Amino acid sequence: MTKLKNDRFLCALSRKPVDVTPVWMMRQAGRYLPEYRALRSKAGDFMSLCQNPQLACEVTLQPLERFPLDAAILFSDILTIPDAMGLGLYFASGEGPRFHKPLRTLKDIEKLTVPNPEKDLTYVMDAVRTIRKELNDRVPLIGFSGSPWTLATYMIEGGTTKDFRRVKAMMYAQPEQLHLLLDILAQSVVSYLNGQIKAGVHAVQIFDTWGGVLSPACYQEFSLHYMKKIVSGLIREHKGCKVPVILFTKNGGQWLESIANAGADALGVDWTTSIGEARSRVGAQVALQGNMDPSVLYASPERIRAEVKRVLDSYGLGNGHIFNLGHGIHQFVEPEKAAIFIDAVHELSVDYH
Repeated sequence: MTKLKNDRFLCALSRKPVDVTPVWMMRQAGRYLPEYRALRSKAGDFMSLCQNPQLACEVTLQPLERFPLDAAILFSDILTIPDAMGLGLYFASGEGPRFHKPLRTLKDIEKLTVPNPEKDLTYVMDAVRTIRKELNDRVPLIGFSGSPWTLATYMIEGGTTKDFRRVKAMMYAQPEQLHLLLDILAQSVVSYLNGQIKAGVHAVQIFDTWGGVLSPACYQEFSLHYMKKIVSGLIREHKGCKVPVILFTKNGGQWLESIANAGADALGVDWTTSIGEARSRVGAQVALQGNMDPSVLYASPERIRAEVKRVLDSYGLGNGHIFNLGHGIHQFVEPEKAAIFIDAVHELSVDYH
């Protein structure tokens, strides 16, 4: 890969010196931006955006045209793998993602096959290649996938859920069925992320959105175990460059030591855990990403800057910190507040390096 004009993000992932703390935002390409809403309206729906490489590229680049971000993240969805498996992903108004064919029986699981990224998810690979070309090495491009546990929750529940009734019932009553599904999904995520790496992403993140709903023992068995398998199967160097891996379990702060031992380069930390505490526990092993509460972006400019300073103070001096929100930016945030946040990170972090 050619040399990037801005490599702060990759340097921080390797805990190398940087001039300022790099910053990007989960869901930085999304509904809070009026230009995104206009393009989505023009495209017709969310999946039409995802499945059109040119439009996915345009959406990916939109926040970089507004803000001095240190990384771009592929515009896609975590549920592309189950969609490619034939479950029929769709988005119901006001309800989020749904599947026409949720998994209900062992036979449903046994029918699943690992998607071929270049055949079954061509639009994602083409989007990566298109984005890399248009980025022209301005900043790194992040690829991603959902974790096996998170994908399984959607596939079994049929969509979003508050009680995880069906997936947890399978976990406790038919654990061998769930392990079969999680193993297929782990193979699929490895293939999918390696496809993204070959297509040109510089780093990958695994979103374990629902790992935090598990008990400690079940987290180890049904979530972290499979993320470890994925990390061990990923391409970690491509075209002479290291490909860092980030693991992010929402509400997983109590398991940081275990996650740090999974073999990734960095851990995402949500706002329920002090990043200073996280650094004292695992910072010698991995870089840390996070972790301002996204709701801070509803506050005044002064309050946003104060919270940025508080997080920087918590992490302290030195390298290995990628500033991010503790989860995705909310759709009702004013873009101007995001600009204040990003500028504050760059301005205030000079003194920490």
